[in-house]
Amino acid sequence: MADKTREEPNRLERRKARTRAALVTAAQSFIAAGKLNAPILEITQAADVGMGSFYNHFQSREELFQAAIEEALDRHGAALDLLCENLDDPAQVFAQSFRLTGRLHRRNPTLSKVLLSNGLALIRSDRGLAPRASRDIEAATRAGRFQVQDVELAMTIVAGAAICLGQLLHDQADRDDAAATDQVTEDLLRMLGLPADEAHEICQRPLPPLDALPQHDTAA
Repeated sequence: MADKTREEPNRLERRKARTRAALVTAAQSFIAAGKLNAPILEITQAADVGMGSFYNHFQSREELFQAAIEEALDRHGAALDLLCENLDDPAQVFAQSFRLTGRLHRRNPTLSKVLLSNGLALIRSDRGLAPRASRDIEAATRAGRFQVQDVELAMTIVAGAAICLGQLLHDQADRDDAAATDQVTEDLLRMLGLPADEAHEICQRPLPPLDALPQHDTAA
Protein backbone atom coordinates (compact mmCIF):
# COMPACT_ATOMS: atom_id res chain seq x y z
CA MET A 1 0.00 0.00 0.00
CA ALA A 2 1.34 3.44 -0.94
CA ASP A 3 2.47 5.74 1.85
CA LYS A 4 -0.16 8.49 1.83
CA THR A 5 1.91 10.71 4.11
CA ARG A 6 4.58 10.75 1.40
CA GLU A 7 2.15 11.15 -1.51
CA GLU A 8 0.48 14.28 -0.09
CA PRO A 9 3.65 16.44 0.04
CA ASN A 10 4.60 15.24 -3.44
CA ARG A 11 1.16 16.19 -4.76
CA LEU A 12 1.40 19.57 -3.07
CA GLU A 13 4.85 20.22 -4.52
CA ARG A 14 3.64 19.32 -8.01
CA ARG A 15 0.69 21.69 -7.64
CA LYS A 16 2.98 24.48 -6.45
CA ALA A 17 5.34 23.84 -9.37
CA ARG A 18 2.46 24.02 -11.85
CA THR A 19 1.24 27.28 -10.33
CA ARG A 20 4.70 28.83 -10.47
CA ALA A 21 5.19 27.67 -14.06
CA ALA A 22 1.83 29.19 -15.05
CA LEU A 23 2.79 32.52 -13.51
CA VAL A 24 6.20 32.51 -15.20
CA THR A 25 4.67 31.66 -18.58
CA ALA A 26 2.10 34.42 -18.21
CA ALA A 27 4.82 36.87 -17.18
CA GLN A 28 6.89 35.99 -20.24
CA SER A 29 3.90 36.74 -22.45
CA PHE A 30 3.47 40.15 -20.82
CA ILE A 31 7.18 40.92 -21.15
CA ALA A 32 7.14 39.91 -24.82
CA ALA A 33 4.18 42.22 -25.40
CA GLY A 34 5.95 45.10 -23.66
CA LYS A 35 3.40 45.20 -20.83
CA LEU A 36 5.92 45.68 -18.05
CA ASN A 37 3.50 47.66 -15.87
CA ALA A 38 0.66 45.14 -16.02
CA PRO A 39 -1.21 44.80 -12.70
CA ILE A 40 -0.59 41.63 -10.74
CA LEU A 41 -4.30 40.82 -10.97
CA GLU A 42 -4.10 40.84 -14.75
CA ILE A 43 -1.10 38.51 -14.67
CA THR A 44 -2.78 36.06 -12.29
CA GLN A 45 -5.90 36.06 -14.46
CA ALA A 46 -3.79 35.23 -17.51
CA ALA A 47 -2.13 32.43 -15.52
CA ASP A 48 -5.52 31.27 -14.22
CA VAL A 49 -4.37 31.32 -10.60
CA GLY A 50 -5.54 33.26 -7.58
CA MET A 51 -3.95 36.38 -6.12
CA GLY A 52 -3.09 34.44 -2.97
CA SER A 53 -1.20 31.90 -5.03
CA PHE A 54 0.89 34.67 -6.53
CA TYR A 55 2.19 35.76 -3.15
CA ASN A 56 3.00 32.19 -2.23
CA HIS A 57 5.72 32.37 -4.88
CA PHE A 58 6.67 36.01 -5.47
CA GLN A 59 6.73 39.18 -3.43
CA SER A 60 6.26 41.56 -6.35
CA ARG A 61 5.65 41.80 -10.07
CA GLU A 62 9.31 42.74 -10.54
CA GLU A 63 10.44 39.57 -8.79
CA LEU A 64 8.18 37.50 -11.04
CA PHE A 65 9.45 39.21 -14.18
CA GLN A 66 13.05 38.62 -13.11
CA ALA A 67 12.28 34.94 -12.55
CA ALA A 68 10.62 34.79 -15.97
CA ILE A 69 13.70 36.23 -17.66
CA GLU A 70 16.06 33.93 -15.79
CA GLU A 71 13.99 30.88 -16.65
CA ALA A 72 13.98 31.86 -20.31
CA LEU A 73 17.75 32.24 -20.24
CA ASP A 74 18.19 28.89 -18.51
CA ARG A 75 15.99 27.12 -21.04
CA HIS A 76 17.90 28.70 -23.90
CA GLY A 77 21.26 27.83 -22.37
CA ALA A 78 20.26 24.22 -21.69
CA ALA A 79 19.17 23.81 -25.30
CA LEU A 80 22.50 25.15 -26.58
CA ASP A 81 24.42 22.81 -24.28
CA LEU A 82 22.44 19.83 -25.55
CA LEU A 83 22.79 20.71 -29.22
CA CYS A 84 26.53 21.41 -29.00
CA GLU A 85 27.60 18.66 -26.60
CA ASN A 86 29.29 16.52 -29.28
CA LEU A 87 31.52 19.29 -30.65
CA ASP A 88 35.19 19.54 -29.68
CA ASP A 89 36.27 22.62 -31.64
CA PRO A 90 35.40 25.75 -29.56
CA ALA A 91 35.21 27.83 -32.75
CA GLN A 92 32.51 25.52 -34.09
CA VAL A 93 30.72 25.49 -30.73
CA PHE A 94 30.60 29.29 -30.82
CA ALA A 95 29.35 29.30 -34.41
CA GLN A 96 26.72 26.61 -33.86
CA SER A 97 25.41 28.31 -30.70
CA PHE A 98 25.03 31.62 -32.53
CA ARG A 99 23.39 29.99 -35.56
CA LEU A 100 20.92 28.15 -33.33
CA THR A 101 20.15 31.30 -31.36
CA GLY A 102 19.37 33.18 -34.57
CA ARG A 103 16.88 30.52 -35.58
CA LEU A 104 15.18 30.77 -32.19
CA HIS A 105 13.68 34.18 -32.97
CA ARG A 106 11.19 32.77 -35.46
CA ARG A 107 10.82 29.39 -33.76
CA ASN A 108 9.74 30.94 -30.46
CA PRO A 109 8.97 34.66 -30.84
CA THR A 110 7.73 34.94 -27.25
CA LEU A 111 10.98 33.67 -25.77
CA SER A 112 12.92 35.76 -28.28
CA LYS A 113 11.14 38.97 -27.28
CA VAL A 114 11.66 38.20 -23.59
CA LEU A 115 15.40 37.97 -24.22
CA LEU A 116 15.52 41.01 -26.50
CA SER A 117 13.54 43.15 -24.05
CA ASN A 118 16.49 42.90 -21.67
CA GLY A 119 19.19 42.79 -24.30
CA LEU A 120 21.74 45.18 -22.80
CA ALA A 121 21.50 43.59 -19.35
CA LEU A 122 21.93 40.13 -20.86
CA ILE A 123 25.44 41.02 -22.07
CA ARG A 124 26.57 40.68 -18.46
CA SER A 125 24.27 37.78 -17.55
CA ASP A 126 25.69 34.52 -16.25
CA ARG A 127 22.87 32.65 -18.00
CA GLY A 128 21.96 31.93 -21.62
CA LEU A 129 24.13 32.68 -24.64
CA ALA A 130 26.50 35.28 -23.14
CA PRO A 131 28.53 33.13 -20.72
CA ARG A 132 28.72 30.33 -23.27
CA ALA A 133 29.92 32.62 -26.03
CA SER A 134 32.53 34.13 -23.71
CA ARG A 135 33.70 30.67 -22.68
CA ASP A 136 33.99 29.55 -26.30
CA ILE A 137 35.84 32.68 -27.41
CA GLU A 138 38.36 32.23 -24.59
CA ALA A 139 38.78 28.51 -25.40
CA ALA A 140 39.16 29.15 -29.12
CA THR A 141 41.73 31.87 -28.44
CA ARG A 142 43.78 29.57 -26.19
CA ALA A 143 43.63 26.89 -28.88
CA GLY A 144 44.85 29.32 -31.54
CA ARG A 145 41.57 29.17 -33.44
CA PHE A 146 40.60 32.80 -32.70
CA GLN A 147 42.83 35.85 -32.54
CA VAL A 148 41.28 37.90 -29.73
CA GLN A 149 43.14 40.35 -27.50
CA ASP A 150 40.22 41.45 -25.32
CA VAL A 151 37.40 38.95 -24.76
CA GLU A 152 35.13 41.55 -23.15
CA LEU A 153 35.36 43.82 -26.17
CA ALA A 154 34.74 40.88 -28.48
CA MET A 155 31.69 39.94 -26.42
CA THR A 156 30.34 43.48 -26.75
CA ILE A 157 30.34 43.07 -30.53
CA VAL A 158 28.92 39.53 -30.39
CA ALA A 159 26.13 40.54 -28.01
CA GLY A 160 25.27 43.59 -30.09
CA ALA A 161 25.11 41.44 -33.21
CA ALA A 162 22.86 38.91 -31.47
CA ILE A 163 20.45 41.56 -30.19
CA CYS A 164 20.27 43.54 -33.43
CA LEU A 165 19.87 40.40 -35.53
CA GLY A 166 16.96 39.24 -33.40
CA GLN A 167 15.21 42.61 -33.67
CA LEU A 168 15.79 42.71 -37.43
CA LEU A 169 14.20 39.29 -37.87
CA HIS A 170 11.13 40.48 -35.97
CA ASP A 171 10.94 43.72 -37.95
CA GLN A 172 11.43 42.05 -41.35
CA ALA A 173 9.20 39.00 -41.35
CA ASP A 174 9.98 38.20 -44.98
CA ARG A 175 13.74 37.99 -44.45
CA ASP A 176 15.27 34.49 -44.52
CA ASP A 177 16.22 34.01 -40.87
CA ALA A 178 18.57 31.08 -41.49
CA ALA A 179 20.51 32.87 -44.26
CA ALA A 180 20.73 36.10 -42.26
CA THR A 181 21.89 34.30 -39.13
CA ASP A 182 24.53 32.31 -40.98
CA GLN A 183 25.87 35.44 -42.68
CA VAL A 184 26.17 37.29 -39.37
CA THR A 185 27.85 34.25 -37.80
CA GLU A 186 30.32 34.07 -40.68
CA ASP A 187 31.16 37.75 -40.29
CA LEU A 188 31.71 37.27 -36.55
CA LEU A 189 34.01 34.31 -37.13
CA ARG A 190 36.10 36.39 -39.52
CA MET A 191 36.24 39.23 -37.00
CA LEU A 192 37.40 36.77 -34.35
CA GLY A 193 40.27 35.65 -36.55
CA LEU A 194 39.17 32.70 -38.68
CA PRO A 195 40.13 32.73 -42.37
CA ALA A 196 37.24 33.71 -44.62
CA ASP A 197 37.00 30.35 -46.38
CA GLU A 198 36.92 28.42 -43.11
CA ALA A 199 34.38 30.79 -41.58
CA HIS A 200 32.14 30.25 -44.59
CA GLU A 201 32.56 26.46 -44.49
CA ILE A 202 31.69 26.24 -40.80
CA CYS A 203 28.50 28.22 -41.36
CA GLN A 204 27.43 25.83 -44.12
CA ARG A 205 27.64 22.75 -41.92
CA PRO A 206 24.37 20.98 -41.10
CA LEU A 207 22.85 21.85 -37.77
CA PRO A 208 21.49 19.22 -35.38
CA PRO A 209 17.71 18.74 -35.23
CA LEU A 210 16.20 21.81 -33.64
CA ASP A 211 13.70 19.91 -31.49
CA ALA A 212 15.64 20.77 -28.33
CA LEU A 213 15.13 24.48 -28.93
CA PRO A 214 12.13 25.94 -27.06
CA GLN A 215 9.08 25.55 -29.26
CA HIS A 216 6.77 28.22 -30.64
CA ASP A 217 3.99 27.43 -28.15
CA THR A 218 6.32 27.31 -25.12
CA ALA A 219 7.17 30.63 -23.57
CA ALA A 220 10.22 29.43 -21.77
